[in-house]
Amino acid sequence: MSMPFYVSPEQVIKDKADYARKGIARGRSVAVLQYVDGILFVAENPSRALHKVSEIYDRIAFAAVGKYNEFENLRVAGIRLADLRGYSFDRRDVTVRNLANAYAQTLGTIFTETNKPFEVELVVAEVGDAPEADQMYRLTFDGSVADEHGYVVMGGSAENIATFLADRFADGLDLTAAVRLAAEALGHDTDDARTLSSSQLEVAVLDRTRDRSRKFRRIGGTALATLLAEDDASA
Repeated sequence: MSMPFYVSPEQVIKDKADYARKGIARGRSVAVLQYVDGILFVAENPSRALHKVSEIYDRIAFAAVGKYNEFENLRVAGIRLADLRGYSFDRRDVTVRNLANAYAQTLGTIFTETNKPFEVELVVAEVGDAPEADQMYRLTFDGSVADEHGYVVMGGSAENIATFLADRFADGLDLTAAVRLAAEALGHDTDDARTLSSSQLEVAVLDRTRDRSRKFRRIGGTALATLLAEDDASA
């Protein structure tokens, strides 16, 4: 009688984590930075149809890296949860902390109870009335949550990009400086620095100065080219 094949729980967890990390690292990076008027999201993403950055609710936005269909399912679930809570109670009851907790539970359950973990990493952020009230939460494939400040980098060669930002990021950047810094940082994912054009970037902000309840807006086209000071914008 043959003995059943045995794999220790520790090895199973390690294999799942390695699998998820490899999938996330294959994607292009996303940087999220605080600036003086809100929170900036910059993703290396040439697609105009498949977004890595999205609005969730009035003051809340979502950025993700990894497997598109998996983080798109999470994005849609987050929007439905926020809408339901806002409709059932009050719009002010929809907070990024509640959303982060829901995502953490979902990702943790998938990681421990299914054979294949989600190959995703997320940032959910909420803009406050002042910079000190901004909130950013980073969630990893196993449901771990980290409260971040200043900037966050996910996907691709995140360590190289984070090292670049660590030497150059400062509180109180205006939008132009923040966009240029994020774009330059995303181009330093390897030893050979690249210059990313506006057509290669997906950019959005949560703008606390916006005179409406919804603070999310996308920046693209001529507006983004101007922020990046591209030659074709001034031609």
